[in-house]
Amino acid sequence: MIALLRKLIPLALPLAVVSWLGLLVCMLLRASPAAAARWGTPPDWVILTAQALFAAGIFLHERARPDRLRGTEFVPLLRQLLVWPGALAAVCVLLHLTQHLLAAYVPDRGPVLLNAFYTVNLGLFVYFLARTCYTWRSLVFFRAQPRTRQEWRWFEVLLGASLLFRLVSGDTTSWVLMPVLLGLAGLGVYLSAHQQWIAYLNRRQKWEIVFLQLAILGVMAVFVVYFLNLQNDPQLAGPLAQHAFLVLTSFFAGFYAVMGFLVTLFNLPTAGVFEQKREEILSMQRLSQLIQKGQSEKEVYSLLFDSAVQTVEADAAWLDLDTDNDGPGFSYRVDAGTREGICRLLADYNIGHIEYLNNDLPNSAGFRALELPYGSLIVMPLRSTKHHYGTLYLLKETRQGFDRENLSLLQIFTNQTVLSIENLRLLQESLQSERVKEELKIASLVQESLIPKTLPADSWFEIRWHSLPAREVGGDFYDFLQLSASRIAIIIGDVSGKGTTAAFHVAQMKGIFHSLMLLDKPERGQPLQPSKFMAMANQALSHCLERSSFITASFYIVDYKERGFAFARAGHCHTLYYNAITEETFYFQTEGLGLGILRDGAAYEKRIKNMYYDYNPGDVMVMYTDGIVEARNAQEEEYGEDRLRKLLERSHYLEAEDIKQSIIRDLEEFSRGLPPFDDQTLLVIKFKNAQPLA
Repeated sequence: MIALLRKLIPLALPLAVVSWLGLLVCMLLRASPAAAARWGTPPDWVILTAQALFAAGIFLHERARPDRLRGTEFVPLLRQLLVWPGALAAVCVLLHLTQHLLAAYVPDRGPVLLNAFYTVNLGLFVYFLARTCYTWRSLVFFRAQPRTRQEWRWFEVLLGASLLFRLVSGDTTSWVLMPVLLGLAGLGVYLSAHQQWIAYLNRRQKWEIVFLQLAILGVMAVFVVYFLNLQNDPQLAGPLAQHAFLVLTSFFAGFYAVMGFLVTLFNLPTAGVFEQKREEILSMQRLSQLIQKGQSEKEVYSLLFDSAVQTVEADAAWLDLDTDNDGPGFSYRVDAGTREGICRLLADYNIGHIEYLNNDLPNSAGFRALELPYGSLIVMPLRSTKHHYGTLYLLKETRQGFDRENLSLLQIFTNQTVLSIENLRLLQESLQSERVKEELKIASLVQESLIPKTLPADSWFEIRWHSLPAREVGGDFYDFLQLSASRIAIIIGDVSGKGTTAAFHVAQMKGIFHSLMLLDKPERGQPLQPSKFMAMANQALSHCLERSSFITASFYIVDYKERGFAFARAGHCHTLYYNAITEETFYFQTEGLGLGILRDGAAYEKRIKNMYYDYNPGDVMVMYTDGIVEARNAQEEEYGEDRLRKLLERSHYLEAEDIKQSIIRDLEEFSRGLPPFDDQTLLVIKFKNAQPLA
């Protein structure tokens, strides 16, 4: 059936022209008794068949035309739709007025003129509906899933069925037609909800779209009013047009325009787009944090590849690495023939190693010959000023599958990856020299001197700690500061990277912590809020922290007089907590961005939130770095937050030292003697059952 339609498509326009001319002749014969007496009167079925063939030919011709939508040029698309139909509506009105004027002067030719103009306007109306229907199809298909395309095919099938049913005679026609009409109307309403394209308009374009859609509805109203005025005219010689087909097509075209007008007016999808962009930014932050902890080039490339595929929702992808890189590249749902064909074509056009975005592969020279099952392609090279490390290729099945935001995010991903790879190589080279070994030894001694040797002790809490660096010098840190007899400040954090740079940043963070706590003056009514501490620390670090580095941290101020604590989180691991009253074990799910990621002070302060919690006697708080929950066993499984939470559920009744030891033993049993994957730091605080009086 599909093959037959493809063969008939080149004949669609000639068929439409011939059938319309036949329809015009039939209508004139029936309108003129003299001509009918000489040539005969055409029966109803001939007129209906000519109408059906004309409508089918016009719709097939419009269906076969290339997609008029280019990129996100929605306003020009609707403007083109309005220019021709607008002119045709004007012609329709002029013809109608001309018919009335001529009928007054040539009364014996009135029926002939009416039917001639009726046939012309019927042709204009069908053409307008076909243009409108397939313009809406372009908008429905924008960023649509394959399922939507299949639903549209069913819509076309039902539309064609309604065109044929008018030719069926007998009393059963209405009973057979009713399910088709109901199904077509319901499917038209459902397809009208696909208005994702509106979210990509700016404010000016949305106002243009509102006026264009109103104008399109006005043009449609002109046609509809004209045909409603003529449907009961006794001078109309032929049977009524294919009303089921025209009414349902008009209903869909009008309903989609109304839905688009309302969605555009109220700006409904904008929040969804902003949320999507927010998720993309968070994905970028998570990738940056993970890449900083990469242990090998292969792991870094794997992180880049997986994050890129997930972020842009690619249907297929592969990563080609240069020959001097260890190991093969990565691929996702793409065969070798497709990879070779695309790479060869890009090389022929000399664009194999540059950033490249193509959102219309089926209509692009070269790619059309490959007959790819994809509509969009992004090529993103991984290169620095001196080296080219590889090339990332991402594919989507749909046209217009990628946008400039996707390209910008991938640029950030690849730049961060290249930076991490170069840092790894530099570190590997530097570790071969004795000088670096000596520096690491000194840095280790410096870092050791920064770790608190004595723990705060009081009658209202217990605190225990554990710290194990993965290498000579780690990036984890923690510190305590007794602010008053009833207030204590606690900080724990993780510096991206390792080695002497990490030790230097740990020293900076310790100095910032002690300096800023001098601003805490609760006795004057000026306590330092945790969120303010984070904002000021971020501002201080922005002057000395490299662009490629950042610090995650959690900061607490505990006050036993208030029986509670205030805290803020800057991209660090969520704190685990046991509530002795409710007997619940949970993580504090707080928002926060790592220190040094965003250098704008005002913008960063909006990303940090204060939280407050009232503790109970017997409550337990466990703070840790990601080396605890990301510890691996021989099967490359992670220890995980859920296992840590269940362990606290079983051991919360123990003393702080015993809880700490139970966590360490369980971690060692899980790892089975493997060296730590990352620095491991653990703080356990237990509020005593007997609290001192405030």
